[in-house]
Amino acid sequence: MDTGTILSNALNPAILFFFLGVASVLLKSDLEIPSPLPKLFSLYLLLVIGFKGGVELAHSGFSTQVLLTFIAAILAAVVVPIASFFVLRLKLDVYNAAAIAASYGSVSAVTFVTATTFLQQTGIPYNGYMVAALAIMESPAIVAGVLLVRVYDSKQEKGVNWSEVLREAFLNGSVVLLVGSLFIGLVAPETAQKSLEPFTKGIFYGVLTFFLLDMGLLAARRLRDLTATGPFLIGFGILAPVVNAVIAILIAKLIGMGEGNALLFAVLCASASYIAVPAAMRLSIPEANPSLYVSMALAITFPFNIIFGIPLYLQLIRILGV
Repeated sequence: MDTGTILSNALNPAILFFFLGVASVLLKSDLEIPSPLPKLFSLYLLLVIGFKGGVELAHSGFSTQVLLTFIAAILAAVVVPIASFFVLRLKLDVYNAAAIAASYGSVSAVTFVTATTFLQQTGIPYNGYMVAALAIMESPAIVAGVLLVRVYDSKQEKGVNWSEVLREAFLNGSVVLLVGSLFIGLVAPETAQKSLEPFTKGIFYGVLTFFLLDMGLLAARRLRDLTATGPFLIGFGILAPVVNAVIAILIAKLIGMGEGNALLFAVLCASASYIAVPAAMRLSIPEANPSLYVSMALAITFPFNIIFGIPLYLQLIRILGV
């Protein structure tokens, strides 16, 4: 593995601000970002990446490659949670296995944004339609998690309110904003696109930096919950992303993705949701322990991916000749 690439990524100012957030908590500093701002940062990042993806999709159009990518994204969003569930069942009950599997079957938009920034800084091109793949992969894992509980929990007597589960899966705020922004970027005239550039380009990296600072604060606060996960789940939180990424890279090579798109697809398959899925799991699988699936996604997999995973997956892509 190219340690220079990892070091360059780790010394990225946005990543360093993530470390600053972690250090602040560990040193018991009173550094804190007021609660409305992280939500605003999250909404901004989703809006901008959705809009820019729509613009790029309008330029590239719908091709066989786009269709193959979307099919691969849907399959990954279904297969990853099911495979993860059976691995997790070796140590966990049905509820926690399903909730964690749903988290790892879904995606992290912030990890995706960090990967796109990494590609831009290294000069590797990618296509905007990968944002649509992000949107496609966010919700199916939630439904898969609930179905796994329904099938494998013989003691479950109460029914599932499927209208609420599906609404939370497909109409939660992050999905609506991402898909809506993608559509607006797709249909917006070029003059309107340029008028938004100071908003979509000028401050994007600064907002991402602030958001990663907050993610560092949150991740460090979740470190104490890791004692409840045990070595099995800590190992899963690191190894599962790597395995999922390798499979994604092989699929990317099979369907002819370029280097940049392959990295983004690997990151999507390797990431874990710590926003949309936890909200849905509290509603649909209340028996699951949030300190397990939230802590694993936020305090283990997210830092691993943005610090080591992204450059590691790029090296694997180059080794495999994608």
